[in-house]
Amino acid sequence: MFSLADRLRSIQPSPTLALNARAAALKAEGIDVINLAAGEPDFETPGWIQESAIQAMKQGLTKYTAVDGIQPLKKAIQEKFRRDNDLEYTLDEITVANGGKQILFNAMMASLNTGDEVIIPAPYWVSYPDVVRMFGGVDVIVPCTEETGFKLTPEALRQAITKRTKWVILNSPSNPTGSVYSKEELKSLADVLSHYPNIYILSDDIYEHLIYGDVVFYNIVQVEPHLKNQTLILNGVSKSYSMTGWRIGYGVGPQTLIRAMNLIQSQSTSNACSIAQGGAVMAVNGPQEFLNDWRQIFAERRDKTLQALNQVPGLNCLRPDGAFYLYVNCQGVLGRQTPSGKILETDNQFCAYLLDAAKVTAVSGDAFGLSPYFRISYATSLELLQEACRRIQEAVLQLR
Repeated sequence: MFSLADRLRSIQPSPTLALNARAAALKAEGIDVINLAAGEPDFETPGWIQESAIQAMKQGLTKYTAVDGIQPLKKAIQEKFRRDNDLEYTLDEITVANGGKQILFNAMMASLNTGDEVIIPAPYWVSYPDVVRMFGGVDVIVPCTEETGFKLTPEALRQAITKRTKWVILNSPSNPTGSVYSKEELKSLADVLSHYPNIYILSDDIYEHLIYGDVVFYNIVQVEPHLKNQTLILNGVSKSYSMTGWRIGYGVGPQTLIRAMNLIQSQSTSNACSIAQGGAVMAVNGPQEFLNDWRQIFAERRDKTLQALNQVPGLNCLRPDGAFYLYVNCQGVLGRQTPSGKILETDNQFCAYLLDAAKVTAVSGDAFGLSPYFRISYATSLELLQEACRRIQEAVLQLR
């Protein structure tokens, strides 16, 4: 029997990808499933971005590239930070990878020694703890409740820091809650971290352009520039430009860290897809006005779905300011009995019940480190969202 590495015992498959696969399998069997577990926009990649990838192929961009990305894309990223964030980075402080997840992977592999601690506010993106544990790190989970808007407070941060703390992860707008840190909230966290020059900060900005209403995006480097040499900013084209399958993420940060991440990538995947990089140049550097239309559509979906779910007895949800998720509190339905006689005791069991009774897939809060909740994505049509809410309400009303 083949012997597997011990490190596999500390990690789990991505629950969101597993649910997507299950929903696809049910659909293949002809079952009418509404999949609200997927974390990707339903829009097509804009045509001019697709065309730029076609032109890149025609112009010969079909060979290996530099490990850290083609120069036009790195320059486009450099200009994006000037334009959107008023931040300056040299090309040596920029790296391009196969999606944002590889940026996280490379950074943790490059920096963590056994026992190093990484502070992760919960709810969190499902991959953070597993990638940390993969490289011998210790995930220090800090619960962030509805009372704080699911956001890390300076007091909680201060209490979580130890002599072994290596990283603090901040994700704004957040997956799974859609919460967004204000300038003042980031400043209060920066005031704490300013006393710890040996702690790195991972600023996951992947949903940067998906913010609604009058809310303004900031990351911690914009708020406190002297933290620049401690901060790795993770971003990419997947969410904002509906390019999830193109697999282009990028990171900007201290040159020493970026160089180490490039070394790791050189011995793993090498460069990101050359053709996708060609398309990403136009995404980052091309027209941005269409994002206003997408934001309006997302905001309408959010508001109508939020209203419908908050009318379901036993469910309630805060109004998120960004991303395209609702993180729904289901405490009020736990302890109830299904028509088959099963008592629902956890959010996992409730999500299983929704799939069975309503044919709706949602991700339990347990996967994100904070129960009892479930996450749904409103990155699908309003018609499907309204039908999903109708099914959820009908399933909840059947509970005794």
